[in-house]
Amino acid sequence: MKVVALVSGGKDSCFAMMKAIHYGHEIVALANLMPLDDSVDELDSYMYQTVCLFSIAFLTANLKTKLCSFFQMLKNSDMTENISINFCLLMTVGWHQELGYKATQGDEVEDLFILLHEVKRQIPSVAAVSSGAIASDYQRLRVESVCSRLGLVSLAYLWKQDQSLLLQEMITNEIVAVTVKVAAMGLDPAKHLGKELAFLNAYLHKLKELYGINVCGEGGEYETLTLDCPLFSNARIVLDEYQVVMHSSDSIAPVGVLHPLAFHLENKADEYLRSQEKKHEICTHKLGSVFEVQDSLEGFEATCKPVNYRADPIDGIERKFNISRTNNKGIFSICCWLQDSSDAGLQEDLKIVLGKIESQLLGLGFGWENVVYIHLYIDDMNKFSEANETYVKFITQDKCPFGVPSRSTVEMPLVEMGFSTAYVEVLVADNKEKKVLHVQSISCWAPSCIGPYSQATLHEGILHMAGQLGLDPPTMNLCKGGPGVELEQALENSEAVAKCFNCSVSTSAIAFAIYCSRCISSSESLDIQEKQETILRQMKISHLQEGDTIKALDPLFLYVLVPDLPKRACVEVKPILYVEDGTDEAFETVGERSCSKPPPCYWGFKQEIWHDSCIQKCVIPGKICAIILSITSELVWKICLDSVPADYVNNNQYSIPKAHMEKISKFCIYLLDQVMADNGFTWEDIMSLRFYIPARLQMSVQLLQPMFCNALFELSDMSDKKFKSCEEPIFNIVPVIGAGRSATMDDVVTCELMARKS
Repeated sequence: MKVVALVSGGKDSCFAMMKAIHYGHEIVALANLMPLDDSVDELDSYMYQTVCLFSIAFLTANLKTKLCSFFQMLKNSDMTENISINFCLLMTVGWHQELGYKATQGDEVEDLFILLHEVKRQIPSVAAVSSGAIASDYQRLRVESVCSRLGLVSLAYLWKQDQSLLLQEMITNEIVAVTVKVAAMGLDPAKHLGKELAFLNAYLHKLKELYGINVCGEGGEYETLTLDCPLFSNARIVLDEYQVVMHSSDSIAPVGVLHPLAFHLENKADEYLRSQEKKHEICTHKLGSVFEVQDSLEGFEATCKPVNYRADPIDGIERKFNISRTNNKGIFSICCWLQDSSDAGLQEDLKIVLGKIESQLLGLGFGWENVVYIHLYIDDMNKFSEANETYVKFITQDKCPFGVPSRSTVEMPLVEMGFSTAYVEVLVADNKEKKVLHVQSISCWAPSCIGPYSQATLHEGILHMAGQLGLDPPTMNLCKGGPGVELEQALENSEAVAKCFNCSVSTSAIAFAIYCSRCISSSESLDIQEKQETILRQMKISHLQEGDTIKALDPLFLYVLVPDLPKRACVEVKPILYVEDGTDEAFETVGERSCSKPPPCYWGFKQEIWHDSCIQKCVIPGKICAIILSITSELVWKICLDSVPADYVNNNQYSIPKAHMEKISKFCIYLLDQVMADNGFTWEDIMSLRFYIPARLQMSVQLLQPMFCNALFELSDMSDKKFKSCEEPIFNIVPVIGAGRSATMDDVVTCELMARKS
């Protein structure tokens, strides 16, 4: 991508440019903002760094003819491959060396919006913005917001990196930067201003051990000015004279700023220069020049206002919907699909379905801001971009001020089993008390979410993580090497997200759903299961070695075979984690039932030893109950109490009699009821309930749904359990190629249940 780099003159923005080039991007412009008042060393801003920018202002003001030379050092270097750089500065109308950064009525970020808007106007091919954010969410979120409004991608390759390793990497990669401000315990302006990072490295780490400072200066401990780096191909800066100005003589943490008084440019060796034959095609106008940008929002209003999309009327056509909803009062799921799919295709189906869900939410007094998680099932992954185009018109940042919901998207054999081309399930909370992680910047940390869906959403102790692909974060490309490599990267990406919530997928996971593409072989599926177990075990051991004493959950595993995944991935991992504080919870997985009295018998079923082989559960008493119920083909005859028909399997197509499937549905309801009752949960506690049915059974949803509904009706009639089951189902039928709690994915029916106490 063509990139404009936000530069402050410090080490971070320069190294961020080097990283962007390393990952194949082209720096075609530089941009920065500086204080309007040149008598002020530093303004009160959480967004912008001003000390080393003041140093640049001093240099440019005293050596006007060398301004372009200073930044033309970036031209023709080995790393930039003869890229010509434009240096764009935000300036005020007036003396052209005064650079217009000032507080505005509203958010100071509007200055950055104006600047980047002008960069994009003059260089239309610019597609991304590079910044040196390391740990500041305040800065990252605002850069991402501006990028989103302008249709640009945020590149933040230093984000979330270990600061000790990052500082050493900068030094190793020949970033020569000196301190121009110090403001931390242990840093003395008289001793440490003007010193190079390589000289201070060991001392900074000593201060980290003593006082916990950020060795990269992310807490404002110090700021730097870059004098040389591999990007500077023509010359380096040499400070000849400077003075130290004290801002505070505090005995514990004195604050001082370095003011350059004189400098010169020192030519570098010829080996840094490249041939002039390969000049970059872009921005041949005004190469290396400085552009003045007016400090005004006039003319930009139409650009930055979001579009408020509302679903169009459905042309008077009375559509038939299938709606399901669970009974939990605090957090529940709503599922919707069309019974009569429109002829217009996926986009129209999805628009109608999302519009229906929106109206359902409004009817309950809620909106998209109450949605915690979204499962988006589509019939054709080739239309993924079309689905997203419709999706983003409904679920927007403006409609979700507390954070957009996390999401998982997979292809399912929908039409094959009687569904419409779009199938949406939303998890809804009756409150807005959620914590959302939505990082849109491309970084080395974890895959970005460039769009209105988040990496993870934490609501009342449960972390709902977006589906994770095996994407290499800095390139956003699928890792090469097959399903096993993709799985490993997907788990690493999941772990990076989990760490943001102070937990780990190896110790805090309640359940994993592993979606496997039809393109992988059966042997590769088994390798995936083995590799997942190995990776999680190694992660858990690592946590124990680090002295982590947290009690570890024994998670559930659900494997689902689907036709296709986004980006043609082989594997997608979707973890659900428990992250509430507390060390006294008793975690329970598969084990003895706690009920002392014999369970009731329904439909002639009674407790059998082999029932335990069907169930995998994870229970946090009084809080959460997660269940995976697995009905394999070997168990069908036990449930139905007669032999399996001879034509049960024919050319890999199963033919189960309707009567047998009815009995299986009742057995599933019976066993789920028993496990929940044994652990103190009821049907009203269910957040989500899904029955995964393989398409090979050749049973449509119109045939299957009444079976499970009738089983619930009969349970309600036979017992004292009265739950809402007359208006709409409390479960979802999910069509799959295959599913199961093992990677063979050959179950006849697989059930996934999540319940929590409100």
